[in-house]
Amino acid sequence: MDPTPRTTRPRAKDRVGPVLDLLAGLYPGAFAGLDHANPLQLLVATILSAQCTDRRVNQVTPALFARYKTAKDLAEADPAELEGFVKSTGFYRNKARNIRACGRQLVERFGGEVPRTLDDLASLPGVGRKTANVVLGDAFDTPGITVDTHVGRLSRRLGWTRHRNPVKVERVLMRLIPQPDWTTASHRIILHGRAVCHARKPACGGCALRAYCPQVGVVRKTKTGPQMTQTPAQSRSDREID
Repeated sequence: MDPTPRTTRPRAKDRVGPVLDLLAGLYPGAFAGLDHANPLQLLVATILSAQCTDRRVNQVTPALFARYKTAKDLAEADPAELEGFVKSTGFYRNKARNIRACGRQLVERFGGEVPRTLDDLASLPGVGRKTANVVLGDAFDTPGITVDTHVGRLSRRLGWTRHRNPVKVERVLMRLIPQPDWTTASHRIILHGRAVCHARKPACGGCALRAYCPQVGVVRKTKTGPQMTQTPAQSRSDREID
């Protein structure tokens, strides 16, 4: 009798499309993230969002932006006063220092305007690739993949990548997701991470993505105790992507 043939999961590239289609159906509306009226406000708000919720940042920024309207205003801000505005976002001394330094760089290098390229944005104090991609996608309509904690977590649970380094995750997703969809895909993955695929207790049973998700790293309760779902064997195509 012939042995039972080994089953393999579909390639990552073949799973991404259906997942994105499902996410589009689940989250068809505009992404309600950081409130802003211009690229400078979004840049500052994104710096403040590190280790802080969007809701908290949106509570802080109206008064902040009323006080500091330009990059020059930020560059010349009194440190103690600026710290007072952003204190509730956490790590406020470091954030205030970065915002002032960022304002100076914008004035000295870019005429007070927010640059429109990833490399220029990422060269600013307090700005990494994640912040740069947020600004590119949401302020300039330039597609970019934002790898925050939600995007990183879901990408691993979906078996799209094993990486934990955000830059490596970003590069994998850039190859898996069509470029025009980079920004909207990031937004929808973030929304799904907030609503369903929580860090500690993901609601896998009612998840619309369940058929396409190997649930890598999800801890399950069994009769013998908690068990973590291991990473499924990768196909050669997946190894080339990862």
